[in-house]
Amino acid sequence: MEQKYDRSAEDLGNSVGLEHLNLTVPDQQIAILFYITGLGYTRDPYIMTGLNNMWVNIGRSQIHLPINKPQVMRGHTGLVVPDLDALANRLAAVKPQLANTRFAYSRHDDHIEATCPWGNTFRLYAPDEKRFGRVVLGMPYIAFDVQKGAAEKIASFYRKIMGIPAEVEKHRNLSRAKVVVGKEQHLYFNEIDGPLAPYDGHHIQLYVVNFSGPHRQLNERGLVFEESDQYQYRFKQLVDPDTGELAYELEHEVRSVTHPLYARPLVNRNPSQTNRTYYPGHDSMAWTIPHDA
Repeated sequence: MEQKYDRSAEDLGNSVGLEHLNLTVPDQQIAILFYITGLGYTRDPYIMTGLNNMWVNIGRSQIHLPINKPQVMRGHTGLVVPDLDALANRLAAVKPQLANTRFAYSRHDDHIEATCPWGNTFRLYAPDEKRFGRVVLGMPYIAFDVQKGAAEKIASFYRKIMGIPAEVEKHRNLSRAKVVVGKEQHLYFNEIDGPLAPYDGHHIQLYVVNFSGPHRQLNERGLVFEESDQYQYRFKQLVDPDTGELAYELEHEVRSVTHPLYARPLVNRNPSQTNRTYYPGHDSMAWTIPHDA
Protein backbone atom coordinates (compact mmCIF):
# COMPACT_ATOMS: atom_id res chain seq x y z
CA MET A 1 0.00 0.00 0.00
CA GLU A 2 1.31 3.44 -0.93
CA GLN A 3 2.22 5.56 2.09
CA LYS A 4 0.17 8.76 2.14
CA TYR A 5 1.35 10.35 5.37
CA ASP A 6 4.56 11.41 7.02
CA ARG A 7 4.10 9.48 10.26
CA SER A 8 7.24 10.99 11.80
CA ALA A 9 5.56 14.42 11.78
CA GLU A 10 3.51 13.29 14.79
CA ASP A 11 6.45 12.01 16.86
CA LEU A 12 6.95 13.84 20.15
CA GLY A 13 9.59 11.93 22.07
CA ASN A 14 9.36 11.51 25.83
CA SER A 15 7.82 14.88 26.77
CA VAL A 16 4.17 15.23 25.82
CA GLY A 17 3.33 18.64 27.27
CA LEU A 18 4.69 21.89 28.65
CA GLU A 19 2.06 22.34 31.34
CA HIS A 20 3.16 25.42 33.23
CA LEU A 21 5.66 28.18 33.86
CA ASN A 22 5.99 29.22 37.52
CA LEU A 23 6.87 32.83 38.42
CA THR A 24 6.49 34.20 41.92
CA VAL A 25 4.90 37.64 42.28
CA PRO A 26 4.54 39.95 45.30
CA ASP A 27 1.03 41.29 44.61
CA GLN A 28 -1.93 39.24 43.39
CA GLN A 29 -4.13 42.23 42.52
CA ILE A 30 -1.47 43.65 40.22
CA ALA A 31 -1.00 40.18 38.68
CA ILE A 32 -4.75 39.96 38.01
CA LEU A 33 -4.66 43.30 36.21
CA PHE A 34 -1.89 42.12 33.90
CA TYR A 35 -2.59 38.44 33.27
CA ILE A 36 -6.39 38.31 33.51
CA THR A 37 -7.66 41.79 32.61
CA GLY A 38 -4.81 42.81 30.30
CA LEU A 39 -3.71 39.63 28.54
CA GLY A 40 -7.24 38.24 28.66
CA TYR A 41 -6.46 34.81 30.10
CA THR A 42 -8.46 32.99 32.77
CA ARG A 43 -7.92 32.40 36.46
CA ASP A 44 -8.45 28.73 37.21
CA PRO A 45 -11.77 28.62 39.10
CA TYR A 46 -11.16 25.28 40.82
CA ILE A 47 -7.58 25.20 42.17
CA MET A 48 -5.50 27.84 43.97
CA THR A 49 -8.38 30.25 44.46
CA GLY A 50 -6.96 31.90 47.59
CA LEU A 51 -4.65 34.86 48.06
CA ASN A 52 -1.29 33.05 48.18
CA ASN A 53 -1.24 31.63 44.65
CA MET A 54 -3.06 31.95 41.32
CA TRP A 55 -3.12 29.58 38.36
CA VAL A 56 -3.71 31.28 35.00
CA ASN A 57 -5.20 29.10 32.26
CA ILE A 58 -3.86 29.59 28.73
CA GLY A 59 -5.47 26.98 26.50
CA ARG A 60 -4.05 23.68 27.76
CA SER A 61 -1.15 25.33 29.65
CA GLN A 62 -0.84 27.59 32.66
CA ILE A 63 1.27 30.22 34.39
CA HIS A 64 1.48 29.72 38.15
CA LEU A 65 1.90 32.84 40.28
CA PRO A 66 2.63 32.10 43.95
CA ILE A 67 3.10 35.06 46.27
CA ASN A 68 6.76 35.82 47.03
CA LYS A 69 9.43 38.22 45.89
CA PRO A 70 9.26 38.64 42.08
CA GLN A 71 11.01 36.21 39.76
CA VAL A 72 12.11 37.29 36.29
CA MET A 73 13.03 34.64 33.75
CA ARG A 74 15.99 35.19 31.47
CA GLY A 75 14.38 35.38 28.04
CA HIS A 76 10.73 35.55 26.99
CA THR A 77 7.58 33.45 26.73
CA GLY A 78 5.63 33.02 23.50
CA LEU A 79 1.84 33.05 23.86
CA VAL A 80 -1.09 32.91 21.43
CA VAL A 81 -4.22 35.07 21.73
CA PRO A 82 -7.23 35.13 19.41
CA ASP A 83 -7.04 38.83 18.46
CA LEU A 84 -4.09 41.23 18.69
CA ASP A 85 -6.26 44.34 18.25
CA ALA A 86 -8.44 43.33 21.19
CA LEU A 87 -5.30 42.57 23.19
CA ALA A 88 -3.89 46.04 22.46
CA ASN A 89 -7.13 47.62 23.66
CA ARG A 90 -7.06 45.65 26.90
CA LEU A 91 -3.44 46.55 27.57
CA ALA A 92 -4.18 50.22 26.95
CA ALA A 93 -7.05 50.00 29.44
CA VAL A 94 -4.88 48.65 32.28
CA LYS A 95 -1.92 50.93 31.58
CA PRO A 96 -2.97 53.73 33.99
CA GLN A 97 -3.37 51.27 36.87
CA LEU A 98 0.08 49.76 36.20
CA ALA A 99 1.83 53.10 35.77
CA ASN A 100 4.18 52.66 38.73
CA THR A 101 5.42 49.22 37.68
CA ARG A 102 7.66 47.84 34.92
CA PHE A 103 4.60 47.22 32.72
CA ALA A 104 5.03 48.14 29.06
CA TYR A 105 3.86 46.94 25.66
CA SER A 106 4.67 47.59 22.02
CA ARG A 107 3.23 46.49 18.68
CA HIS A 108 5.46 44.74 16.14
CA ASP A 109 4.88 43.26 12.68
CA ASP A 110 3.59 39.88 13.86
CA HIS A 111 3.21 40.19 17.63
CA ILE A 112 2.73 42.40 20.66
CA GLU A 113 5.51 42.40 23.21
CA ALA A 114 4.27 42.94 26.76
CA THR A 115 6.32 43.29 29.92
CA CYS A 116 4.69 42.24 33.17
CA PRO A 117 4.71 44.59 36.19
CA TRP A 118 7.91 42.90 37.46
CA GLY A 119 9.84 42.65 34.20
CA ASN A 120 8.95 39.32 32.56
CA THR A 121 8.67 39.56 28.78
CA PHE A 122 5.88 37.96 26.74
CA ARG A 123 5.48 37.92 22.97
CA LEU A 124 1.85 37.45 22.02
CA TYR A 125 0.92 36.23 18.56
CA ALA A 126 -2.32 35.84 16.64
CA PRO A 127 -3.24 32.26 15.66
CA ASP A 128 -0.98 31.04 12.85
CA GLU A 129 -1.44 27.45 11.73
CA LYS A 130 1.93 27.29 9.96
CA ARG A 131 3.82 28.37 13.09
CA PHE A 132 1.70 27.16 16.00
CA GLY A 133 -0.66 24.56 14.58
CA ARG A 134 -4.37 25.05 15.21
CA VAL A 135 -3.85 26.83 18.53
CA VAL A 136 -6.02 29.85 19.37
CA LEU A 137 -5.03 30.08 23.03
CA GLY A 138 -1.76 28.61 24.16
CA MET A 139 1.87 28.63 25.18
CA PRO A 140 3.76 27.41 22.12
CA TYR A 141 7.23 28.14 23.46
CA ILE A 142 9.49 29.53 26.15
CA ALA A 143 12.81 31.02 25.05
CA PHE A 144 15.63 31.18 27.58
CA ASP A 145 18.84 33.18 27.31
CA VAL A 146 21.95 31.04 27.85
CA GLN A 147 25.67 31.65 27.79
CA LYS A 148 27.64 31.27 24.60
CA GLY A 149 28.66 27.65 24.06
CA ALA A 150 25.83 26.17 26.13
CA ALA A 151 23.35 25.24 23.36
CA GLU A 152 25.10 22.03 22.24
CA LYS A 153 25.40 20.77 25.82
CA ILE A 154 21.76 21.58 26.59
CA ALA A 155 20.51 19.81 23.47
CA SER A 156 22.63 16.77 24.33
CA PHE A 157 21.22 16.77 27.89
CA TYR A 158 17.63 16.62 26.67
CA ARG A 159 18.35 13.96 24.06
CA LYS A 160 20.52 11.63 26.13
CA ILE A 161 19.14 12.04 29.65
CA MET A 162 15.51 13.11 29.16
CA GLY A 163 14.81 11.24 25.91
CA ILE A 164 13.44 14.44 24.37
CA PRO A 165 14.18 15.43 20.75
CA ALA A 166 16.51 18.42 20.54
CA GLU A 167 18.57 20.02 17.81
CA VAL A 168 20.96 22.94 17.52
CA GLU A 169 20.44 25.77 15.07
CA LYS A 170 23.32 28.12 14.31
CA HIS A 171 23.20 31.83 13.51
CA ARG A 172 26.57 33.47 12.90
CA ASN A 173 28.68 32.87 16.01
CA LEU A 174 25.77 31.95 18.28
CA SER A 175 23.60 28.85 18.53
CA ARG A 176 20.13 27.92 19.70
CA ALA A 177 18.93 24.64 21.17
CA LYS A 178 15.41 23.74 20.02
CA VAL A 179 13.70 21.17 22.26
CA VAL A 180 10.36 19.49 21.45
CA VAL A 181 8.32 19.27 24.66
CA GLY A 182 4.78 18.76 23.33
CA LYS A 183 2.56 19.06 20.28
CA GLU A 184 3.39 22.50 18.85
CA GLN A 185 5.38 23.26 22.02
CA HIS A 186 9.09 23.98 22.28
CA LEU A 187 11.77 25.19 24.62
CA TYR A 188 14.41 27.39 23.02
CA PHE A 189 17.78 28.11 24.58
CA ASN A 190 19.28 31.11 22.80
CA GLU A 191 22.96 31.86 23.26
CA ILE A 192 23.73 35.50 23.96
CA ASP A 193 26.90 37.55 24.18
CA GLY A 194 27.56 38.86 27.66
CA PRO A 195 26.65 37.74 31.18
CA LEU A 196 23.36 36.29 32.37
CA ALA A 197 21.36 37.56 35.31
CA PRO A 198 21.60 35.25 38.35
CA TYR A 199 19.08 32.40 38.36
CA ASP A 200 16.21 33.22 40.74
CA GLY A 201 14.38 29.89 40.99
CA HIS A 202 11.58 30.18 38.39
CA HIS A 203 10.56 26.80 37.02
CA ILE A 204 8.73 24.92 34.29
CA GLN A 205 6.72 21.70 34.42
CA LEU A 206 6.74 18.88 31.86
CA TYR A 207 4.71 15.70 31.52
CA VAL A 208 6.78 12.70 30.37
CA VAL A 209 5.85 9.19 29.28
CA ASN A 210 9.09 7.47 30.33
CA PHE A 211 9.12 8.68 33.93
CA SER A 212 11.69 6.35 35.48
CA GLY A 213 14.37 6.37 32.76
CA PRO A 214 15.32 10.06 33.07
CA HIS A 215 14.95 9.82 36.85
CA ARG A 216 17.48 7.00 36.97
CA GLN A 217 20.00 8.93 34.89
CA LEU A 218 19.46 12.15 36.84
CA ASN A 219 19.73 10.32 40.15
CA GLU A 220 22.99 8.62 39.11
CA ARG A 221 24.43 12.11 38.56
CA GLY A 222 23.05 13.47 41.85
CA LEU A 223 20.76 15.92 40.05
CA VAL A 224 17.35 15.09 41.57
CA PHE A 225 16.87 17.52 44.47
CA GLU A 226 13.24 16.75 45.34
CA GLU A 227 11.29 13.51 45.34
CA SER A 228 7.91 15.23 45.43
CA ASP A 229 5.64 12.18 45.45
CA GLN A 230 4.90 9.01 43.48
CA TYR A 231 4.15 11.01 40.33
CA GLN A 232 6.67 13.86 40.44
CA TYR A 233 10.31 14.80 41.00
CA ARG A 234 12.42 17.92 40.41
CA PHE A 235 15.86 18.82 39.11
CA LYS A 236 17.42 22.14 38.15
CA GLN A 237 20.87 21.52 36.68
CA LEU A 238 21.24 20.90 32.97
CA VAL A 239 24.62 19.27 32.45
CA ASP A 240 26.72 17.96 29.60
CA PRO A 241 25.83 14.24 29.81
CA ASP A 242 29.36 13.22 28.79
CA THR A 243 31.44 15.47 31.08
CA GLY A 244 29.01 16.50 33.82
CA GLU A 245 29.79 20.17 33.16
CA LEU A 246 26.97 22.52 34.19
CA ALA A 247 25.39 24.15 31.14
CA TYR A 248 22.37 25.96 32.62
CA GLU A 249 20.15 26.17 35.69
CA LEU A 250 16.40 25.86 35.28
CA GLU A 251 14.20 24.01 37.70
CA HIS A 252 12.09 21.30 36.05
CA GLU A 253 9.01 19.85 37.73
CA VAL A 254 8.71 16.46 36.02
CA ARG A 255 5.39 14.63 36.20
CA SER A 256 4.30 11.25 34.89
CA VAL A 257 1.30 10.94 32.60
CA THR A 258 -0.31 8.94 35.41
CA HIS A 259 -0.34 12.09 37.57
CA PRO A 260 -3.91 12.92 38.69
CA LEU A 261 -3.66 16.39 37.10
CA TYR A 262 -2.55 15.15 33.67
CA ALA A 263 -4.86 16.34 30.88
CA ARG A 264 -7.20 18.06 33.34
CA PRO A 265 -9.63 20.18 31.26
CA LEU A 266 -8.96 23.89 31.77
CA VAL A 267 -11.58 26.62 31.73
CA ASN A 268 -10.83 29.31 29.13
CA ARG A 269 -13.12 32.33 29.06
CA ASN A 270 -13.90 34.59 26.13
CA PRO A 271 -12.30 37.93 27.17
CA SER A 272 -14.47 39.89 24.72
CA GLN A 273 -17.59 39.19 26.80
CA THR A 274 -18.67 42.17 28.90
CA ASN A 275 -21.92 43.16 30.59
CA ARG A 276 -22.50 45.72 27.82
CA THR A 277 -21.66 43.51 24.84
CA TYR A 278 -22.85 40.16 26.11
CA TYR A 279 -23.79 37.30 23.74
CA PRO A 280 -25.41 34.21 25.32
CA GLY A 281 -23.51 31.00 24.66
CA HIS A 282 -20.13 32.69 24.11
CA ASP A 283 -18.73 32.81 27.65
CA SER A 284 -16.10 30.12 27.06
CA MET A 285 -13.54 29.82 24.30
CA ALA A 286 -12.06 26.76 22.61
CA TRP A 287 -8.25 26.75 22.51
CA THR A 288 -7.99 25.35 18.97
CA ILE A 289 -9.28 26.31 15.53
CA PRO A 290 -12.34 24.20 14.54
CA HIS A 291 -11.64 21.68 11.75
CA ASP A 292 -14.29 23.27 9.53
CA ALA A 293 -12.64 26.72 9.79
